[in-house]
Amino acid sequence: MPLRLYLIRHGETEWSRAGKHTSRTDIALTARGEDEARGLSARLHGIEFAHVFSSPRKRAQQTCELAVIHRAAELEPDLAEWDYGDYEGRTPAEIQAQRPAWNLFRDGALNGESPAQMGHRVDLLLSRLRTLEGNIALFTHGHLGRVLAARWIGLSVEQAQHLLLSTASVGILSYTHNHIDQPAIALWNSTSDGCIAGVR
Repeated sequence: MPLRLYLIRHGETEWSRAGKHTSRTDIALTARGEDEARGLSARLHGIEFAHVFSSPRKRAQQTCELAVIHRAAELEPDLAEWDYGDYEGRTPAEIQAQRPAWNLFRDGALNGESPAQMGHRVDLLLSRLRTLEGNIALFTHGHLGRVLAARWIGLSVEQAQHLLLSTASVGILSYTHNHIDQPAIALWNSTSDGCIAGVR
């Protein structure tokens, strides 16, 4: 069965709602985030997953548990969010007050991961995932998910800034007509109700 990656961002947290960069800080979902995660269960209904991987962060694991995938998740350290270093817990506006032209996808994070480091981490993860077959669920984060999708289709880390990703959204990374030399995005940033099992 051809590889299909179901990219699932965690539900809302207090920091994601406030627009704060959240990487290592291990905070839980809000009540709304829990509801968003439960809503994923109906949307993913009928999809048989060969593997389920989750970021080690609590918010991703919670989302995975509430989505009721019926398969135990394996923790994957490389699904953890971009390391924001000194920018952890700060909003883009707060950072740009000191660095007006700053852009995470171009400049990286002070004492955190650079775009090159992030791209390398994601490329290594994708090379491992490409050895698998079938439907694979990936419970992860906003910026990591955006970079993962960009690198899947051969774009740079900087170009990932154009791929917005909402909380509890689903994306599907696959191939055009199942040709492995033609990676494609079959679904992106889907947050609407309804089962997505038939998406090709």
